Amino acid sequence: MQKVNITVSQNDLPAGVEFESLVAVDTETLGLNPLRDRLCVCQLGDGKGNAWLVQFDGEDYSAPNLRKVLEDDTLTKMFHYARFDIAVLKHYMGVQVNPIYCTKIASKLTRTYTDRHGLKALVEEIVGVNLDKGQQTSDWSAPVLSEAQKHYAASDVLYLHEMKEWLDERLRVLGRVEMSQRCFDFLPTRAELDLKGWENSDIFAHNS
Repeated sequence: MQKVNITVSQNDLPAGVEFESLVAVDTETLGLNPLRDRLCVCQLGDGKGNAWLVQFDGEDYSAPNLRKVLEDDTLTKMFHYARFDIAVLKHYMGVQVNPIYCTKIASKLTRTYTDRHGLKALVEEIVGVNLDKGQQTSDWSAPVLSEAQKHYAASDVLYLHEMKEWLDERLRVLGRVEMSQRCFDFLPTRAELDLKGWENSDIFAHNS
C-alpha cells in the first residue's frame, strides 16, 4: 500500500513546493457547469505519495504559488479528463494551463477493447487499486474538509504518474503518440469552446 502524505492549505499552494517535470492535477467543484459551479479545491500530486489540496473560499483565486505551477511551460500538467479541469481553472483563476497530458484521452486511444475510461476503471486495471468514489458528490465548499474528502481528493492525483507510464507504452506500441499529443494540444481550445457556449456541440460534425 502506497504511503500517502496529504497537505491541505487555504487559497494557495504553500510556498516552496516544487515538482520535477510532471505534476498530476485535479479539481473539485460544486457541480459540472464551470460557469455556475465554483471551484472549491485544486489538488496536485508528485507521483511519490504526496498530495497537496488547495481549498478555495470562493472569493480569493489569486493563488500566486499555484498559478506559477499551472503556468510553468516546462512542467507538464497531467489530468484525467483535462477538458473540464482546465476550463474550470481558466474561468476562476484566469490561467491558461499548458502543456497538458490527459489520461482519459490516452485511454480512449489505447484501451479500445472497452468503453470504461473513468478514473476508477483505469486505476483498477493499471494500478490494481479499487478507488472509493463515495465522496464524489459531497459538499466541497465545506469550510473544513472531512478526512474522507481529503483521501478522496488525494486519490484522484496519486496514481496518474503510474498510469501515464503504462499508457505511454501502449501509445508507442500502437503508433499513436503523435496523435495523442495533437489531441492534448487542442484541449485549451476545446475548453474555451465549452466556456463560450459550445460545450454540447461538435463544430466539426456535419449536422450539429
